[in-house]
Amino acid sequence: MPDGPVIIFDSGFGGLSVVREIRRQMPALSLVYVADDAAFPYGGMEAEHLKAHVVTTVSRIIDRFAPSAVVIACNTASTLVLEPLRAEHDLPFVGTVPAIKPAARLTQSGLIAVLATPATIERDYTRDLISQFAETCHVRLVGAPLLAEMAEAHMLGGRIDRNALWDQVAPCFYELDGRRADIIALACTHYPFLTDRMQSIAPWRVTWLDPAEAIARRLEQVTNGRDFGVRTDEPVLLTSGHSADRATGQLFREFGFSSTGLSC
Repeated sequence: MPDGPVIIFDSGFGGLSVVREIRRQMPALSLVYVADDAAFPYGGMEAEHLKAHVVTTVSRIIDRFAPSAVVIACNTASTLVLEPLRAEHDLPFVGTVPAIKPAARLTQSGLIAVLATPATIERDYTRDLISQFAETCHVRLVGAPLLAEMAEAHMLGGRIDRNALWDQVAPCFYELDGRRADIIALACTHYPFLTDRMQSIAPWRVTWLDPAEAIARRLEQVTNGRDFGVRTDEPVLLTSGHSADRATGQLFREFGFSSTGLSC
């Protein structure tokens, strides 16, 4: 296995929720973060075009950094690109999929909501997970077209309109035969950064299921827990080629990255 850094790839800043957990579980691991800001958000892109775009972009990054592993920290992309990337490159890929299996295991009421981008909701992959792991549960799929962008604005210090936020998450709170939904699976890596805000407007307490811990645990498994040397300069690449503004640069420094705005 190569001894290069681990690539964390996302459409924007959401993958930082995964970085946070990787830092906790594997603090010496060297990371390179790639934010595909040129194509953010992915929700409006046709599936085949998105797949070709991500495979091409990630392959170019692999050629540049010779990584030890790649984390696709995006549900929408993971449902499309893991198979072709694994066929093309002989290294571990860790994807991000809706946490339907653990949600089905944890629910007490049997009512689950999956909060995701509309593109993730539309994927057959998501429905296959329900068929495989949640047949005994009632699962409501909730597509939130604006939530990832709201999360990015919040991460950069912007204010969140409570009414607009409620419009995005309200369908998650449903009742059936006297029972209430008690698990909301966060099927976008941006959403954990809004958990406190979402809970503050929730009509009842639920468990917000963040997949980051499972992703980091899987990365540790596929890399056999190796640290791959000492952490050195850990860059952030923006696919747009733009230089990071002050707020963006500060955000990435808070997660341990040393430079931003490098073109890929």
